[in-house]
Amino acid sequence: MPNTDAVTLENELKEIVAKIVEVDPEKITPEARFVEDLGMDSMMALEILAAIEKRYKIQVPEDKIGKISNLAGVVSLTREYLS
Repeated sequence: MPNTDAVTLENELKEIVAKIVEVDPEKITPEARFVEDLGMDSMMALEILAAIEKRYKIQVPEDKIGKISNLAGVVSLTREYLS
């Protein structure tokens, strides 16, 4: 995996989330809650997890899906498995 800087990683993850949740990437702030603010459901959370695993060639246990509640959580989770 190439070394991905924090800003690039956040932007890439924002694009993944925006595509799956079908919202404008500008609405996805680090603190925006996916379910409450953006209308994400559990199937979308699984899609996001699968997309992250495919994009970064990492394996994230499904029990970590609870961390997919906002962009900050997704960035943190992804970074944890990239290292």
